[in-house]
Amino acid sequence: MIASVFGGLRRPWTTVCVGLLTSVVAQAASAADCPGHPDAIGTSRTIVVDPRAHPIIGTMQYGKTLPLEDHEVVLTFDDGPLPKYSNQILDILAAHCAKATFFLVGSQARANPEGVRKVRDAGHTVATHSQNHPTGMDRLPLDRSRQEIEQGIASVTAALADGTAPAPFLRIPGLRTNDGIEEFARSKGLQVWSADFPADDWRNVSAARVYELAIKRLEAKGKGILLLHDIQARTVTALPRILHELKVRGYRIVHVVPATPERPATPTEPQQWQLHPPSETVAVSRWPKVPKFASAGPAALPVPALSHLDWHTSDLGARVPRGRGVPLPPVAPWPRQTTLPPAGTLAALPVPTASLFKIPESARMTLLASSARRAATAQARSTEVSSAKLAGKSRRHGRVAVAQPPASAGEAAQAPQNAAATAPKPAAQAKRNGRSVWVAGWKKR
Repeated sequence: MIASVFGGLRRPWTTVCVGLLTSVVAQAASAADCPGHPDAIGTSRTIVVDPRAHPIIGTMQYGKTLPLEDHEVVLTFDDGPLPKYSNQILDILAAHCAKATFFLVGSQARANPEGVRKVRDAGHTVATHSQNHPTGMDRLPLDRSRQEIEQGIASVTAALADGTAPAPFLRIPGLRTNDGIEEFARSKGLQVWSADFPADDWRNVSAARVYELAIKRLEAKGKGILLLHDIQARTVTALPRILHELKVRGYRIVHVVPATPERPATPTEPQQWQLHPPSETVAVSRWPKVPKFASAGPAALPVPALSHLDWHTSDLGARVPRGRGVPLPPVAPWPRQTTLPPAGTLAALPVPTASLFKIPESARMTLLASSARRAATAQARSTEVSSAKLAGKSRRHGRVAVAQPPASAGEAAQAPQNAAATAPKPAAQAKRNGRSVWVAGWKKR
């Protein structure tokens, strides 16, 4: 059992060791290619990309980035060439034998064509960054944006002065792009570059802060395109420290060049263009796309026949009489073989007969008797209520008669007759309203 456990742990550790060994060998080879600089990080490899196959990259804005392995970094610099700082950036990269991509501004290239040629001669990739670096290029009319892009390419091409054009890589100033700009760049065969993480070196921050942001954001993503500027003094100060820390932490520099007919693109898989492609053991966080089906037309379903609706069957088996024996289970009625009518026929349901609505004589007599009983009960309740009202009036008249003075002899002789005629019998009153009799007796006591 112990052997099996260690055997299961051996494979992951072997993979990790092989990965670390490959990284060390790559860095050693890169450093060996940089004579006189044993601490140089070097350039581990060069990848060739086809702009038409992947027209937009950089996870700061898009869902794809360059096909990098873990702990691989692409260095990019914007806004040059500016001799005072751009030349120092080139010297630092040369001391580390690190290759980068420079997105040059057309007006800067026109003012300093020698700086453009220095970038090319040092083996870096020359790309473009518009003509005048407008701060809100996404708000410009599309014709003006097209003019900025085309003039920037023309100015850099003129500065190269060797008949070659810059790489078809374009970065929009401030990353302020829109759908129209991206569509125009795609039609020209340009690849729009965003970035995976910046170092904020264009802001009014210290060089230490630039170094801190670069390393912190790279560690958070594990790989990607680093956005820097070669016209800032803080970038010149922070770059040597950034390159040294990248080597200490096991990161590798990757150089990117465009594909040409003589230099085909590096073979890649689609998932390699994602910053963190989903693993086979991790569930995808979104539903798969539902394919679109083309319907040839409404399908005509057959009309159901009457036999389909008749659930009664004659082979359910006779009911087994009660007894001590164990009855056999009835024959299962399903499945039942049925035949479908032709598709063009219509089934007509039978007209219901008049016998379905006839009520049996016994049921009719029962309903009549129930109606008579309900009518008698309602009449009895009405009589009781009327008797109770009459009894209350009689008691009130009796109390009024006691309070009046003695009547004359004629009135006294006539009174018993009226009382006998109007007063109800005690027995009948007791039957109709027993509560009234009891209350009267309680009052007398």
